[in-house]
Amino acid sequence: MEPGRNHKLKTSFEDAKLTKHRKRCRLRGPVIMGHERASRCQGSGGGRPAAEQARAAGTMAPPMEAFLLSTGIVALAEMGDKTQLLSLVLAARFRRPWPILGGILTATLANHALAGAAGAWVTTWLGPQLLRWLLAASFVGMAVWMLVPDKLDADDAPRSPRGSVFVATLVAFFLAEMGDKTQIATVMLAAQYTGWTAVVVGTTLGMMLANAPVVWFGERVMRRVPVRAVHVVSALIFLALGVGVLLGWS
Repeated sequence: MEPGRNHKLKTSFEDAKLTKHRKRCRLRGPVIMGHERASRCQGSGGGRPAAEQARAAGTMAPPMEAFLLSTGIVALAEMGDKTQLLSLVLAARFRRPWPILGGILTATLANHALAGAAGAWVTTWLGPQLLRWLLAASFVGMAVWMLVPDKLDADDAPRSPRGSVFVATLVAFFLAEMGDKTQIATVMLAAQYTGWTAVVVGTTLGMMLANAPVVWFGERVMRRVPVRAVHVVSALIFLALGVGVLLGWS
C-alpha cells in the first residue's frame, strides 16, 4: 500500500475517533462526569471548552460563590440543630471551651470531607437529568426538614470524658453529625458545585460560626436567637435552591 494512502487512512481513523469522543463528552456532560473526565473533554464540546460548557449548565460556580453559599446556609441550618444542642451540653458539662472547639472543628472537617467526597462521587455516576431531579427533590425535602424541631438524645452527649475533653468531643460530635441536616446539605452542595473543596471549607466554617458562640457563651446565645425564624429562612433558601436546580438557573 502506498505511503500517501496509509497517511490518509490514519488521518480518517483519527478524525472518526475524535468525533466519537466529542459526541460522548457532549452527551455525558463535563460537569456531571467530574473534574478528571471533564479535563479530558476540554475543547471537545463542539469547539467550546469544558469549563465554558459547565458554567453554561449553571453548576460550575466560582469557588468563592460555593464557599459563601455553603457557609451561610449551613450556619443558618445549624441554629437549633442537634449538634448545636450537643455543643451546648458539652460546654456546660466540661467547661473547657478550647478543647471542645478543637474537637468540633476536627470532627466537622472529617465528617464534611467525607460528605463532600460522596457528593462529588455521585456526580460521576448519575446522568445530568437524573442528577438534576434528584438534587431538586433533595433541596425541597431539606426545606421541609428544616421546619421540624430537633432534639438531642441523652445518649448523644458523653457523661464524662474517659480520656481528654478533645477526644470525647470529637467522637461525640462526629457521630451526632452522621445523617444530620448539615451533613446531608454538604452532600447536596458538593453535588451541585464542582468545587467541592470550597463547599467543605464553607460548611465547616458555617458550623464553627454557629457553634463557637454557644460553646463560649452558652444559653445566653440560644435565648437571643429567634431559632424558628432562622429555620424558616433556611427552609426558603433550600426551597429556592431546589427550584433553581429544577429550572436550570445559573
